[in-house]
Amino acid sequence: MPVTRILSVDDAEEMLAVLAANREFLGNSGPQRTEDFFTVQAQRADLERALEAHAREVMVPLAILDEQGQLIGRININNITRGAAQSATVGYWVSQSHNGLGFASAALADVIGIAFKELRLHRLQADTRLENTASQRVLTHNGFHPFAIAPSYLKIAGRWQDMVMFHLINPDEQ
Repeated sequence: MPVTRILSVDDAEEMLAVLAANREFLGNSGPQRTEDFFTVQAQRADLERALEAHAREVMVPLAILDEQGQLIGRININNITRGAAQSATVGYWVSQSHNGLGFASAALADVIGIAFKELRLHRLQADTRLENTASQRVLTHNGFHPFAIAPSYLKIAGRWQDMVMFHLINPDEQ
């Protein structure tokens, strides 16, 4: 059973259910969300935007799946840059009920394969809050290395937060 698959607009209701169930848990890991975000229409619109970006080859939006194929999280290859950089960023989350069970690590391993083998990227970057040691373990388990602290880098949970920046270089593209 695959750990990830490309998201579709038909995932809007399931995505909403997972996000709503994890609203408090995910509240400290992303931007502040308005009530409108927690609607099927908003999730459908978000998925449509992600799939349009995928069609333009600047993003790969993926569902993270459990053993039964149920959506339990999301992982994206974002900001795909060609030219001299050949790089992208990775962002992910997993539902609280499936946290710590290896799903994020397995999904990130899938993404590394997609980014390096299929997209032929040179570099991936991922960022975590300083205190997010669980996500840092996922990254280092998959070969990422910390390389910088970025002060006030992302506005998460309503305030600008310092982030630890990680990167992974494609061993076949050095």
